[in-house]
Amino acid sequence: MLTGINGRTKVCGIYGCPVEHSFSPAMHNAAFDALDLDFVYVPFLVEPSRLPAAVEAVRSLGLAGVNVTIPHKQAVLPLLDEITEEARLIGAVNTIVNNSGCLLGDNTDGRGFLRALQEQAGFSPAGKTALIMGAGGAARAVSVQLVLAGIRKLFLSNRSRTRAEALASLLVKNTGLPVAEVVPWPVSGENPDLSEELPLADLVVQTTPVGMHPDEGSTIPLPLSSFGPGQVVCDLIYNPPETMFMKRASQVGATALNGIGMLLYQGVLSFEQWTGKTAPVEVMRESLLKCLHWRI
Repeated sequence: MLTGINGRTKVCGIYGCPVEHSFSPAMHNAAFDALDLDFVYVPFLVEPSRLPAAVEAVRSLGLAGVNVTIPHKQAVLPLLDEITEEARLIGAVNTIVNNSGCLLGDNTDGRGFLRALQEQAGFSPAGKTALIMGAGGAARAVSVQLVLAGIRKLFLSNRSRTRAEALASLLVKNTGLPVAEVVPWPVSGENPDLSEELPLADLVVQTTPVGMHPDEGSTIPLPLSSFGPGQVVCDLIYNPPETMFMKRASQVGATALNGIGMLLYQGVLSFEQWTGKTAPVEVMRESLLKCLHWRI
């Protein structure tokens, strides 16, 4: 707790610009309190020009570790001593762990996403097919982790086809995936020609900001033929808690999830690396839900 800070308190935090919006301080401090750990988690507003000094401060000030968010996830890579295989393949770091002065960069976003799929929908990617909407950082993290988990075939769709093709090439080159197929970006949800080209995949992941608050009325017009019973559809947006994209999927019998699970479990994995303790998942989940209730 903040009131219990003493000479032995270990400090964690988050580096970003901006950082005021982050739910991570509330989530991690609730977890520290629940386990009675002498840790505290604070937000650090780090401008891009000051990132090298901020990373060195993790070592020089003895911080246990930090999360890294926009705009630093890629820029931080060359400043670290070691990076995990996931972070290398994704090309971004969201977690730094201070191992006795050796700074390890990890990316828990993809693993957090997979854990949410398993916990919330009982979904395992091995041997399955997936359609990823978007080609940004979140799409890259999710795609890499799905490939590492044994996804059989990956379809990629992005407004800029060039970016989708670049992500497909990266996945094939770096992960051993035989092929990642680029499919058209939907512009008319009931276009019959488009319906034939977009697959009915086992998993659909919407990684773009389309439909995020305050633009809840917007959605990607994916044809209803791309949704179906037995399918899992995940929109990484968590505000609103149910997007138009999710509602359309639910209408035809798909299991629809929002992004709160990924947000939760990426934090759980960071917490466990810093503390060496099993995270109090339900405490962290409740903290996130309270934050969302305040802000929706």
